[in-house]
Amino acid sequence: MKKVLLKNTVAFAVAMASTQIFASGFALNEQSISGMGTGFAGRSSSAEDASTVFGNPAGMARLKREQVTVGAAAIIAKSDISSSGSNTPGGSFDGDMVPKVGVPMGYYVKPIDEQWAVGFGVYAPFGLVTDYENGFAGRYFGSYSKVSVVTLQPTVSYAFNDKVSIGFGPTFNRIEGTLKSDVRGNFAGTNDGEVKISGDDTAVGYNIGVMVQATDSTRVGLTYHSMVDYKLEGKTRISGAPFSVFSGSKFDASLKIKTPESVDFSVTHELDENWTLYAGSTWTRWSRLEDITVSNSGVPPQLGGSAGAIGTISEPQNWHDTWAHAIGASYKVNKAWTLRAGLSVDQSPTNNEDRSPRIPTGDRRALSLGAGWSPTEDLTVDMAYSYLMEEDVKVSHSKPLVPGVNTSYNAKYENSAHGLGLGLTYRF
Repeated sequence: MKKVLLKNTVAFAVAMASTQIFASGFALNEQSISGMGTGFAGRSSSAEDASTVFGNPAGMARLKREQVTVGAAAIIAKSDISSSGSNTPGGSFDGDMVPKVGVPMGYYVKPIDEQWAVGFGVYAPFGLVTDYENGFAGRYFGSYSKVSVVTLQPTVSYAFNDKVSIGFGPTFNRIEGTLKSDVRGNFAGTNDGEVKISGDDTAVGYNIGVMVQATDSTRVGLTYHSMVDYKLEGKTRISGAPFSVFSGSKFDASLKIKTPESVDFSVTHELDENWTLYAGSTWTRWSRLEDITVSNSGVPPQLGGSAGAIGTISEPQNWHDTWAHAIGASYKVNKAWTLRAGLSVDQSPTNNEDRSPRIPTGDRRALSLGAGWSPTEDLTVDMAYSYLMEEDVKVSHSKPLVPGVNTSYNAKYENSAHGLGLGLTYRF
């Protein structure tokens, strides 16, 4: 039984997805507030401010003044869950699983001369928090998840001429995660226990981009964000009645996972001195997540039959590659105000068979509005709002958590989210 319990609880990567995220899988889109206003259309071709360090490092060559951009996005998610045949003892379906979360960001860019510029960025490319209520019907398949990735990116760009520039930056990425699931104690669902997994790692990747001023009014950009290869190392902690004398024990755990590479292509077209149009597409290689393999060491033979059987655990995921597309526009009202709007669509990498309560997401659509206010030439304040609508999805899982009896969780999820962003750019 312990083998089955661990198989449903130690998979960090399974936890790395949630309805509050505005990108597919467990990726975050919120690295720019000015970009958020146009639904992130034109992300790799705009270079509106220092957040281009992430969007396209080649865009630093277009920033003629030293500047700092800081900001944060707040994500407020809602999930309505309805039962469709679960047999979990005393299970509830409140659906209040996503606390309000904030996504901070900060960037600095300094032009060196007409060709060279340097920059630095701090942002969150991946992350989530989900926290189901006590007694949640799917608690044996996942009750709490918290994952965060923080990235530091020193960056350099070079302009060959006034038409073509390139940029590159290594990324130093720190991942931390905590995952909890309940363990069924008996047929009535009383005397339950808990398994808690936590771990972290630091790994290196890179971002590289090119930007081309194709015509006087049209600019194109291409950005590649590399795969990052992690090996999370931490502890598996068990507690509660089902574990008897082993309650409170800790075991070494490790998990190898790769966050996927992505390619972003976009176009920025200035219709006239007031109107600018944006379009972009992003491909993400989520097919890297075929399965989860977790290694635990020091597990006593009494837990699950044998230490060898529990030492290596594999769980299929079978994610697929995704595309996201966005269009947007901005209108310069006057010297001080710019209004923005955008529409985006984003595929989910999950499939109907393997989708779990930790990944209850489907394909998404988001409508975005934004504004930029520049009271002086040195200062710009950016504001943005996004509303995400997600297709309804079903989650269906069944496991023999008590010998001879399957515990099933079957539910329908209706997910949506609001995003609010505020940013500030100061030019020296």
